[in-house]
Amino acid sequence: MPEQILTVTELTSGIKSVLENKFQTISVRGEISNFKLPSSGHVYMTLKDEGAQIPAVIWKNIRMRLSVDLKDGLEIIAHGRLEVYPPSGRYQLICTSVVLAGEGTLQLAYAMLLEKLASKGYFNQEHKKQLPALPEKIGLITSATGAVIEDMSNVFRRRFPAARLLLYPVKVQGEEAAKNVIGALQYFNELSDSALKPDVVIVARGGGSLEDLQAFNDEAVALAIFNSKIPVISAIGHETDVTIADMVADVRAGTPSIAAEIAAPDMQELLKHSDTLLNRQCLALHAKVEGIERQIDSLLGSYAFNRPQILLDQMQERINHLVKFMSQSVGNTIRHAERSFSSATERLSLLDYRKTLERGFTLVKQNSSYVTSRAFLRKTDKASVIFHDGEVEVDIISDDAVRGTSSAQTRAPRKC
Repeated sequence: MPEQILTVTELTSGIKSVLENKFQTISVRGEISNFKLPSSGHVYMTLKDEGAQIPAVIWKNIRMRLSVDLKDGLEIIAHGRLEVYPPSGRYQLICTSVVLAGEGTLQLAYAMLLEKLASKGYFNQEHKKQLPALPEKIGLITSATGAVIEDMSNVFRRRFPAARLLLYPVKVQGEEAAKNVIGALQYFNELSDSALKPDVVIVARGGGSLEDLQAFNDEAVALAIFNSKIPVISAIGHETDVTIADMVADVRAGTPSIAAEIAAPDMQELLKHSDTLLNRQCLALHAKVEGIERQIDSLLGSYAFNRPQILLDQMQERINHLVKFMSQSVGNTIRHAERSFSSATERLSLLDYRKTLERGFTLVKQNSSYVTSRAFLRKTDKASVIFHDGEVEVDIISDDAVRGTSSAQTRAPRKC
């Protein structure tokens, strides 16, 4: 079979594919030599030991985060990936983190986990949950004894005594610490009783060495914090201590006391804010009432609102006029009727027979009938003679005379 002939580019591409796929994540221990820091800010150096050497690069953004001052002769552990650079036909180590070899495997594990979680976006701001403004219940995951719980309790009593503190005691150091912290987070998240489920959780412990804080650089603890449905505040160690738990948590506090201040609002500030809101609401209410009163006054003064009243006033005035007119008309009618009645009475009085009797005339009455002629009277008949002031009984004694007795008192007989 004919031998396959490759170009330099083809061969280099093949080497690049094999090496970069096989060594995507590696850690290399070696001594720094040929250290260079040009104006670009990138670090170019060589890592070597007794048997070999390899070029290494630290990009500027990585170098700015390093806590180690690199220089020739320094033994380090570099974590990164292998890369082939075709133009020069060489491979080199692209470093993503660097720790001093003397700091041991904990620093290396920390750096590797930091890079791993960062690549998955666990530290990104969009995953951070917002803390409640007024937490009613606050979960505390820390040691049941020591200064941490006492310091936080004092802060809560001073700032927000209304908060209910729910302590889940855990070991914060040693082999069981990570397991305890994970169990506490799971317990609070899985609570079905709303009276016990906290609104925010604080994971806290005091300061210590890298080994003391190892439980909070554990990947499982980081995942438990990241997956918590309850917002988590991490307060591990002192201000200068930064753990994986701090970076995964929704909020990082420099100390446990600061975590308590972050979680609990200041009662005095709340009262001031409440007073401000109340005053603002009162002013707004008064302004609204005044505005409505002005609208009412405007409506009361408008023609459309007052037109019915004007019409009523006009109608009342007309009614009063009609009542006055009718009163005058009725009065005139009554007076006219009274005058007519008086006139008729006077005329009728002229026809009253008693008036005639008062002038000296009399009436003769027989058997309830008035005698209008002498011819109707006979001898021995009885009759009555009626005067204006009384009646006299008479006897007819002849055809020419009568004898009678007066019905009036002490009245003498009269001849007819």
